[in-house]
Amino acid sequence: MNFSLTDTQQSVRDTFRKFTDEKVKPVAADLDAKKEFPRELFMEVGRLGFFGMRYPESVGGSGMDIISYCLAVIELARGSMSLAAACSMQSLMATFFLYRYGDEEVKRDYFTPALDGTKLGSICMTEPDAGSDLNNIKTTAKVHDDHFILNGQKTWITQAPAADFFSVLSKTDNSDKHSFFLVPAHFPGVRVGKNIEKLGVRASITSEVFFDEVRLPRNYLLGEIGGGSRGLLEILAEIRIMTAALAVGVATAAFEDAVEYAKVRVQFGQPIGKFQAIKIKVADMAVQLETAKHMLFYAAWLADNDKPRSKESAIAKLYASECANDICDQASRILASYSFAMEYPMQRYFRDARFTLFGGGTSEILKINIAREYGL
Repeated sequence: MNFSLTDTQQSVRDTFRKFTDEKVKPVAADLDAKKEFPRELFMEVGRLGFFGMRYPESVGGSGMDIISYCLAVIELARGSMSLAAACSMQSLMATFFLYRYGDEEVKRDYFTPALDGTKLGSICMTEPDAGSDLNNIKTTAKVHDDHFILNGQKTWITQAPAADFFSVLSKTDNSDKHSFFLVPAHFPGVRVGKNIEKLGVRASITSEVFFDEVRLPRNYLLGEIGGGSRGLLEILAEIRIMTAALAVGVATAAFEDAVEYAKVRVQFGQPIGKFQAIKIKVADMAVQLETAKHMLFYAAWLADNDKPRSKESAIAKLYASECANDICDQASRILASYSFAMEYPMQRYFRDARFTLFGGGTSEILKINIAREYGL
């Protein structure tokens, strides 16, 4: 394994770092305060090719490796977790099933426009009584000769109020197994509920979605009946790797701000970074951040080389998300009262980092899965 970035990977990192520094960071606080979907910035990310990075050139993507994708995610999350979350949803969960199982019509009408951001997608899995336990979903599609009738309720759906289409996890009336369906947002019977007010990631708008007798063409079944769980397993490791990258991004922002503050904040006649207590905090944060990066890129390397990565992706996501929350906490202690002021971004990092604890599996679920990898 080569720990050096290739020229292409360095170029990707530099491109998204420049974009984040120039376009994202200056408006991140305003996005958070307004709690509105950043469509203009979202479109700019699309023009950078982010949404198609994971997909081959044959379908309009750029065929980048997962490490390059993670580098871009880290930079976006360093500027705004809200923007990074929305863009990551578009580039992975919202579009994968269309790419993997959609026919020519589905790809033409929804997948291809999603690659440049002209159509916005989301995924609908979670329900009021089914979060970690997706086997308990109640959404059902009745099977007819040439169509399906979908009924159900989903919650915690990222970008739902702005979405043009959904990839919906459902059961069918002749199978207890899961299936995925393409559901355009404008179809009769689709209704988006009110926004869910959140602690963090506030510009990544979230709400419930209701399906009432929604008639879907037969070709809007993505894959085969009962094949949804298998399809989800195909990208589960990537979802966890991506979430780890989001965590590394926000942790990087908090760490960099804390170090800079420690250099310029003077107390008792010298910068506080000269005091041993602050040096120890910075060192502890650096160890966590660098370890999280290495675990993230190892899992991404395994994915790029098509090697088993279930355990490694779970470890990367678990460690990075927990470290991100700890780093944001410790960084806020360095800024002390200024971290409590809304005019400083530290409070936003602290709030946004919580988001990474849930996506891709809670820490508790991941620990159980990791233990299972060892035969327990």
